[in-house]
Amino acid sequence: MADEKNLHSPQNSRSSQDLNPPRDLSSLQNPHSPQGEKKEREVYLDFAAATPMAPEVVEAMLPYFTDRFFNPSAPYAAARAVRDEVERARAKLAHTIGARPDNIVLTAGATEANNLAFATVSDDGHVIVDAIEHESVLACANTFSHTTLRVGADGRVDPDRVAAAIRPQTELISIELANGEIGTIQPIREIAAVAARERSRRLKAGETRPLHVHADASQAAATLSVNISSLDVDMLTLSAAKVYGPKQVGLLWASDSVRLRPLVLGGGQEGGVRSGTENVAGVIGFACALERAQAHQKEEARRLAHLRDLLQAQLAHEFLDMVVSGPKNAKLRLPSLLHVAFPGVEARRLVILLEREGVSVGTGSACAASKMQISHVLEAIGASHEAAAGSLRLTLGRTTTQDDIVYAASALMRAVHAEQARGAAFTNTLRMAKRSAND
Repeated sequence: MADEKNLHSPQNSRSSQDLNPPRDLSSLQNPHSPQGEKKEREVYLDFAAATPMAPEVVEAMLPYFTDRFFNPSAPYAAARAVRDEVERARAKLAHTIGARPDNIVLTAGATEANNLAFATVSDDGHVIVDAIEHESVLACANTFSHTTLRVGADGRVDPDRVAAAIRPQTELISIELANGEIGTIQPIREIAAVAARERSRRLKAGETRPLHVHADASQAAATLSVNISSLDVDMLTLSAAKVYGPKQVGLLWASDSVRLRPLVLGGGQEGGVRSGTENVAGVIGFACALERAQAHQKEEARRLAHLRDLLQAQLAHEFLDMVVSGPKNAKLRLPSLLHVAFPGVEARRLVILLEREGVSVGTGSACAASKMQISHVLEAIGASHEAAAGSLRLTLGRTTTQDDIVYAASALMRAVHAEQARGAAFTNTLRMAKRSAND
């Protein structure tokens, strides 16, 4: 249960009149047009689920599929050269987040990195997570004694709740930097300060049990800083797939104070923490993608925030009952993400209608969407079933343009109006049928 009842706050301000949507929607196709009819435009608004690989990333990776295919653990010169290139990529990843290369463990994605972070916890240890974490974090927490923190109606974690949840057995606090479904940015530095105070108390009391803070920053790395000094965490998860790099490549950064335990045993790669032949091409691509994303993070965040606000203003002007999830202050949401709900309209039908218009959107996290169920995130913030059923997650990315936003907003307006009309007609039919039966 969420702390508050008012979850989704209507965003109906018409103060941005210059952002009002074009009223002439005649250029768009009918949402009920045949599947094979040519679409006016293709607009992808599901970057939180997957990003396309950047051309420079593909170019950097290609040699390692062909000429430089060697196993980095082999003894001859060509393989040793590839080993050196892997280490240079590791150093680039480390430099990008302000870390040392020795503290980087390369993994097969963010889920494995999150699992590795939880492997630091003792069998009798206690962990703290919040209710809107990624499924991989929640699943790991369920294997330990754990506390799942309630979040506010905006999805934010209260650092005071974290402090109150700490027990003498608590060894790990895992809170994501930004939520990938409703976009809430968490106060990670304040939470890290709570943990630091507890560590200081334990030290003075002669208690030896460790306490670490872990943050999954996968969804944030394209638009927020992921410098470990500014976050002040002990462990950090990142994913190449969210920064225009290859899928199934990730990392866990762990500070010197963290004792990692291997999940995968074998040949002893990654300092014995993560065995298995390295994904050389993936690591090279990851380093290229993350470096570029962080180098352009501020300007891209400003650009996407402007486009997101444009999209929100267009939709809010058309639908006065539309609700927006996440903090009211847009600066506390990911600049690339807009989570909206249209009460009384089924989101799954909107996805189909929008796809016919050439617009691809999500209904929440890809994991929840694949199961066709209301996500745990919306349940945690107390969303009504009606609002959750009509929710869409619109996420922008590097290739999104203002023309894309105008087109997508217009297509969405048409789809919502069509579904509202269909619902009204169905309700009227039921009413007439009941009246006939009574007569």
